[in-house]
Amino acid sequence: MEKVAPFEVTQEFLDKLREAVKAKDEAIIRKSLEPIRHEDISLLLEEFDSDESKYILELLEKEMASDVIEDMDEDIRTKILRSLDPHEIAEYIEDIETDDAADILNDLPVKIREEVIANIKDEEKANYIIELLRYDEDCAGGLMAKELVKANVNWNVVDCIQEIRRQAEKVEKIYAVYVVDDDEKLLGRVSLKQIIIAKTSAKIADIYNPDIISVYTYQSKEEVADIMQKYDLEAVPVITVRGKLVGRITIDDIVDVITERAEQERNLMAGISEDVEEDDSVWVLTRARLPWLIIGMLGGLVGARFIGLFEADLEKIAALAFFIPLIMASGGNVGIQSSALVVQSLASSSIFAASPWKKFLKTVLVALLNGIVLSLLVYVFVFLSYDIKLAFVVSTALFSVVLFASLIGTAIPLVFHKLGFNPALASGPFITTTIDLLGLTLYFVVAHFLYNL
Repeated sequence: MEKVAPFEVTQEFLDKLREAVKAKDEAIIRKSLEPIRHEDISLLLEEFDSDESKYILELLEKEMASDVIEDMDEDIRTKILRSLDPHEIAEYIEDIETDDAADILNDLPVKIREEVIANIKDEEKANYIIELLRYDEDCAGGLMAKELVKANVNWNVVDCIQEIRRQAEKVEKIYAVYVVDDDEKLLGRVSLKQIIIAKTSAKIADIYNPDIISVYTYQSKEEVADIMQKYDLEAVPVITVRGKLVGRITIDDIVDVITERAEQERNLMAGISEDVEEDDSVWVLTRARLPWLIIGMLGGLVGARFIGLFEADLEKIAALAFFIPLIMASGGNVGIQSSALVVQSLASSSIFAASPWKKFLKTVLVALLNGIVLSLLVYVFVFLSYDIKLAFVVSTALFSVVLFASLIGTAIPLVFHKLGFNPALASGPFITTTIDLLGLTLYFVVAHFLYNL
């Protein structure tokens, strides 16, 4: 089998292709793109404007062009499609699976969307897309594809094989054959292996497996992703509340959901309130980052004001100021570590699942052990550099901050989750600002009483 090396866009290749596009040199364009996979062409077209991309797409085979459009970035794809006539878009949609076709059309204005559907020659596919457009894109109904292979429970193996051949023409990947009754209600599944090794006279009713995991059309895409991850499924059938089989969701769609969720949580943990990309406008990027920066700034101002309350203490023992960054950084790090672990556990639906008090006790023990190790290290350093009293104050304050930061870092994501907010919010600026203020409070309170200031 010939191995295909990953394609890399070089400036030389890009310049050559751009010149060919300007010169309308079809031969060079086709020859240049011939060995490249559609995923790479999709990325390549991001370097061209809408008219140039349209011209390149017209030179590709229709099936390849459809794959390229399907893999494009949503914003770039929408710009290109708006430069096409509805009947041209319909030709591309013909070769795209219904779930992806519905997603693409959802990004277009309603008038263009309706005209595209009217120009789809495959009436069954057009009806499938219309049905999918009714569902919210964030639920299983909006995520599913209509293309699947199903068999009636009353068929024999020969009938089933013939039907598989007919249905498989429109299905890119066959993960299983779903078994339904006369009312299209899902009963189970039968593997291709079982169909192949079974006698030709055997009935589907005798060989299918009724043990099947399915999801309802109304379930959220996050629920579907969790189910498919938990049971290691490559595809899952989608049913109505009455049990009728209406579609299936495949692993490639779920990978997109998992990636999207990971990006959202990463943004929230970094203090970015919107789903943004580096090529977005300055205003969009600023709007996404500014709210949490303002919250962090307000927290800093409150912290500065709070330090001012202990100005007299700092005047008496100036060395206390040297360790403020240590206290704040240690508390913030411990809090983020604790909250990140909780967010990860919540994402896998495992947090406090079996024994909540055992989990809580474990959190306390970890915090105690970390606090003891860190405070001992700091005690030795401060003792050697300053004096024993200051060493005792700083190490005691650090131990208290580590303990409380760990507990707060564990508690806040759980509270957010209970209130219906994304717990990832608790792993970003919110938790650091909270623990910074807590750390300053503990530090100066401990110093005030231990020094008898």
